[in-house]
Amino acid sequence: MTAVVLRPNESQDALLKRFRKKVVKSGVLSTVRRKRWFISKSELRRVEKKKAIRRIKRRQFTHSGD
Repeated sequence: MTAVVLRPNESQDALLKRFRKKVVKSGVLSTVRRKRWFISKSELRRVEKKKAIRRIKRRQFTHSGD
């Protein structure tokens, strides 16, 4: 669980900003979003393969433009 302690003379805005930064860094929200719906292993593999192909094509496109 992510927690932040109020520092001396720290405003509520600064505390909230620090907390949000910690939450993003810990990856809690991305995990929750990813696990919101059940995805079977075969579906997950298919999606990952699709992402990899897209990533490879993007790299080839940027390198071919040199």
